[in-house]
Amino acid sequence: MSKITAAITGVSGYVPDYVLTNKELETMVETNDEWITSRTGIKERRILKGEDKGTSHIAVPAVRELLKKTNTKPEEVDLLICATTTPDMVFPATANLITAEVGAVNAFGYDIQAACSGFLFALATASKFVESGQYKKVIVVGADKMSSIVDYTDRTTCIIFGDGGGAVMLEPNTEGLGIQDSILKSDGTGAQYLYMKAGGSRRPATLETVQNREHFAFQEGQQVFKFAVKGMADVSAEIMERNHLTGEDVAWLVPHQANKRIIEATANRMGLSNEKVMLNIHKYGNTTSGTIPLCLWEYENQLKKGDNIVLAAFGGGFTWGAIYLKWAYDPK
Repeated sequence: MSKITAAITGVSGYVPDYVLTNKELETMVETNDEWITSRTGIKERRILKGEDKGTSHIAVPAVRELLKKTNTKPEEVDLLICATTTPDMVFPATANLITAEVGAVNAFGYDIQAACSGFLFALATASKFVESGQYKKVIVVGADKMSSIVDYTDRTTCIIFGDGGGAVMLEPNTEGLGIQDSILKSDGTGAQYLYMKAGGSRRPATLETVQNREHFAFQEGQQVFKFAVKGMADVSAEIMERNHLTGEDVAWLVPHQANKRIIEATANRMGLSNEKVMLNIHKYGNTTSGTIPLCLWEYENQLKKGDNIVLAAFGGGFTWGAIYLKWAYDPK
């Protein structure tokens, strides 16, 4: 019997309509377009507007598109894992809300929270359910409504983040395609540099925590940048080395879209030219768990069956990792 691997058989994405440009941010905080662009590569980001709109409202359109593209009936889905840092609520899991909304009545679901590395952690986890032979159709969602935890008076964070997400279908493959290897890392000593101070069980919401603006993302930019450059570059180089890949062998790097300089440093370490690097940070900013599936969605028509692809991310906590996969289908 041939070995079963977990292959991506479809990808979709969704971004809200509202565009928050650097020019608009200039009217909100002391910053300017040139400063933002030169340091991050971001020109604009999308924002989910409207009352009672959460991450599930980003994920559901993406999952519906995915079901349509892969000719999958909702009731055929076995499992849905949602990677998100901004769940609709503490409980139930956003994955459960998504499955209910799309009619995936036979699927169980749960959330994974690993900040910007969440999609990679969820993809690696989901692949094991497929490789075991137990499940045939598994959806992995990466989505975040970062605008819900961004302080738009803090110029160190509000210029970076946007809302958006995507989803992929994982199915069994016996051709040697799909996910080949993964390296996932975490180091909790980095928590002090990128976190949300209040809202959890340690510091539940009080009048004081709200007044002190502790329910927003906090980031110490220089420390995060230093760790991110080393973490993403190291793990990307490591996964190439242990799979005997050179820069010529890799068709695409799919990097987390946090900062253009971090992406460039990772590509250089891997020996990749800019033409092999997926990039959409200029349009969407950092959508946390959503960046990698959004890249796959936008570049899908350029991917070819058998392409060697490396996914890489770094996130708060700290979390980081890389996945090596072989693309399983040609453009339709």
